[in-house]
Amino acid sequence: MTGDGAAMVRAEGVRKSFGHVEVLKGIDLEVAPGEVVCVIGPSGSGKSTFLRCINHLEKIDAGRLWVDGHLVGYRERGGKLHELRDREVAAQRRDIGMVFQRFNLFPHMTALENVVEAPVGVKGVRREEARARGVELLERVGLGERVHNYPNQLSGGQQQRVAIARALAMEPKLMLFDEPTSALDPELVGEVLDVMRGLAESGMTMVVVTHEMGFAREVGDSLVFMDDGVVVEAGDPRRVLTDPQHPRTQAFLSKVL
Repeated sequence: MTGDGAAMVRAEGVRKSFGHVEVLKGIDLEVAPGEVVCVIGPSGSGKSTFLRCINHLEKIDAGRLWVDGHLVGYRERGGKLHELRDREVAAQRRDIGMVFQRFNLFPHMTALENVVEAPVGVKGVRREEARARGVELLERVGLGERVHNYPNQLSGGQQQRVAIARALAMEPKLMLFDEPTSALDPELVGEVLDVMRGLAESGMTMVVVTHEMGFAREVGDSLVFMDDGVVVEAGDPRRVLTDPQHPRTQAFLSKVL
């Protein structure tokens, strides 16, 4: 069986445990090309773990995950899964950009050097070409005047925008965001969400774990509520936020809205 080429992400019965604790208990989810899916839920519900499974930073224990029609982290032969070699997994990851809560920038490199590093080192792009593209991307995220600044000379919001530019430099077909604004001071959140809004408008496929309900309502094509390792409710963000059907969704939203 192969993944359905129509979906950019397809998860079937995805399970993941850490020791005796089952964190994901059978996740089924589809993300269409160009779709923005926002994932909400309480801490410990499995949101970030699921995101990390999509690019095989965490190995799943059961089920199947496809990105753009390709099984993530495995090949299937005779009904059995065989794990891919590290370099094959790394090749898959090139197509998947990920932005974390913490910016994870190299402190000894300028904003531009942070953005240029992976295209040159991983994809073999010529340095001059990568630098020109890096400047373009930093301008796109509103940091054209900060290309030669080091991370410690940038605010948290600016560092996160560099992290987004760095992910985009690999020309991914899918972007994953793991609570990208949760480590920021409140007044810096908007500038990062604006960049993400622009990405969504450009047609980028995005899966966004977030606490920003306004962003989910305005930008999301679909909203997924997770709790205790399962998808409890999913649908149009405006419908889920204003008229949640499941008691667990209702209880969660009554606390955060």
